[in-house]
Amino acid sequence: MKATTLLVTLALLTSGALPAQAAAADDDAHVEGRLPSGATYLMDVPAAWNGTVLLYSHGYTAADWPNPAQNAPDAKTRDTLLDQGYALIGSSYATTGWAVTDAVPDQLATLDLFTRRFGTARRTLAWGTSYGGFVTTVLAERHADRFDGSLSLCGLLQGGIANWNNTLDPVFALKTLLAPGKDIPLTGFTDSAQARAAARALGAEVTAAQQSPTGRARTALAAALQHIPGYNDPAQPEPAPADWDTQQANQYAAVTALVQFPAFAWRQEAEQRAGGNPSWNTGVDYTAMLRRSPLYKEVTELYKSAGRSLSADLAVLNRAPRISADREAVRWMRDTSVLTGRLADPQLTVHTTGDALIPVSAESAYRRAAAAAGSGRGLAQAYVDAPGHCTFTPGETVAAVHALEDRLATGRWSTDPGALNARAREADPTTPEPRYVRYRPAAHPRPYDLAHPGDARH
Repeated sequence: MKATTLLVTLALLTSGALPAQAAAADDDAHVEGRLPSGATYLMDVPAAWNGTVLLYSHGYTAADWPNPAQNAPDAKTRDTLLDQGYALIGSSYATTGWAVTDAVPDQLATLDLFTRRFGTARRTLAWGTSYGGFVTTVLAERHADRFDGSLSLCGLLQGGIANWNNTLDPVFALKTLLAPGKDIPLTGFTDSAQARAAARALGAEVTAAQQSPTGRARTALAAALQHIPGYNDPAQPEPAPADWDTQQANQYAAVTALVQFPAFAWRQEAEQRAGGNPSWNTGVDYTAMLRRSPLYKEVTELYKSAGRSLSADLAVLNRAPRISADREAVRWMRDTSVLTGRLADPQLTVHTTGDALIPVSAESAYRRAAAAAGSGRGLAQAYVDAPGHCTFTPGETVAAVHALEDRLATGRWSTDPGALNARAREADPTTPEPRYVRYRPAAHPRPYDLAHPGDARH
C-alpha cells in the first residue's frame, strides 16, 4: 500500500461536514467518523481501488469491552487486501452485546456513506467473523439488493434461538449433575450482578468436579451436548484419538470459559434485549442428544473409567425439572435473530474444526436452512483443520475472499481444499502451510430456523 495516507475524521453524517469529493487519485484514503446512531466507522480505500468494497462485521463485544470500528479481522489480512486493491469498511455498532438490531442499520449506513464519498462500487461484498458472521448473513438474507455476495468466517450460523437453546444444555447438565438442589439460576436473571453470581457459583462446582473421575466424566457429558471439541485451543496439547483424559482436560478449559461468559453474562444481556428468556429445554431428550454427539464415545469411555453409570446420569437429566421460554422473548429473537436460509446471492462460509465458542456444527444448521429454503446451490462451505475460534491465517482468510470473487466471476464454486490451499499459499507464502480439508460436521444438536415451520413448536 502507498505510504501516503489521507486521514479524514468526519463528524455526524447529518452535520454537513462530509467532503463532497473522494481523495486524490494518487492517495490512499483512510476515513474515520461517527454515524448518527453513535457508532463509529472506519474506511480504507487504496489509490488503485479495484472496484470491490468489503463491508466487515466484527464479532461479539461484551458490555465492558472496548468497541472500536473495525474493517478487517486482523492487521495483516487488512494490509494484504488493501495491497490487492480492495476497499475495506466497517462500523463499531452503536451498542455492545447481542446488538444485531443496531449492527445491521449501522453497517448499511456505513455502506451508504462510503458510496456518497467514493462512488458506487463495482462489487459489494459483506463479510464478518464470529457474531459478525451472523450479522453478515442477516445482511445477505434481508438486504440482498445491497450486496453481490457474502463471506461468513466462523459464523454463528445457527442463529439466535438455536444458539441460546444449545448454550443452555451444557449448563443445565452441569447444574443438575454437579450441584443438585443448589439455587443457581440458569435463565431469567434480574440483572447482571445475579448472572455473574450464578456464573461464579456454577464455576466453583465445575472446578471442584475436575478433581474426581466422576466429575470429569460429567463435565465431558456437558461438553458433548454442545459439541465442544477435545482440542479447541492452539495452546493446548493435541490429544491422540483415544486420549480421553487429555481431550476432557481441554474441554474443561472451554467449559469454564462457557460458564464465565456466554452462558450467564452474555445471556443476561441478550435476555434484557429480548424482554425475557428466549430459550427452553422442555421436551429435550438428553439421552438421544448425547448419542447423536460426535463426542459420545469419549463420554462413554470416561464414565466406564470412573465406574459410574452413564444411563443413570442421563435418567437424572431427563427427569430434572425443565426450563420454559418466555413467549414474547422468543418472538423478539425470532424476528431479529433467526435465519431464513434464503440467499439471493452466493455465500461462502468457513469454519475451524476445533471451535469451542461456536462449534462447527453451526455450519450444519445453516446448510439445513439453506437447503429447505432452496438456496443450497448458492451456499458453499469450507473447513480449516485447526483448533480454536476464528484461528485462520491471513492467507486462509484472503483465499476465501478470492474464492467468493471467483464464484461471482465464473458462476461456479471452486472451494475444494486443494484449490483453497493453493490460493492461501499465493496470498501469503510466509505463513505456515494452509489447512483447508474435506470435512463434514455433525448435525447441530438443536437447530432452529425460519425455513422449518416445525421449529416454531416447543
